[in-house]
Amino acid sequence: QVRLVESGGGSVQAGGSLRLSCAASGVRVSTRCIGWFHQAPGKEREGVAAIRAGGIPYYAAPVKGRFTISQNNAQNMVYLQMNSLKPEDAAMYYCAATKLIGSSRAADFNCWGQGAQVTVSS
Repeated sequence: QVRLVESGGGSVQAGGSLRLSCAASGVRVSTRCIGWFHQAPGKEREGVAAIRAGGIPYYAAPVKGRFTISQNNAQNMVYLQMNSLKPEDAAMYYCAATKLIGSSRAADFNCWGQGAQVTVSS
């Protein structure tokens, strides 16, 4: 059974940094596309970044240059380093896995973690 567990959320001031971690079990992150999504209250879940099997990253336009997705195959972990955080980045962040080679659409991901809250104060 595939299980994803996020950690590392918290509260920071604008301009600060956080690193989210996604621990995977039941699946090797090196063989899947793993994505990070966020969802603010009253808004749809949106793709933030994804990393394909083989390590090819994708970033949504609003986070390019600020966020970095990476994976540690030995520890079966995927990370999202978030720098220069803005108040509009505040949301619940989820990691998710898909059997597709690559995607940034939430509808394509069939396994989700429970989420990690990120709060950014101005």
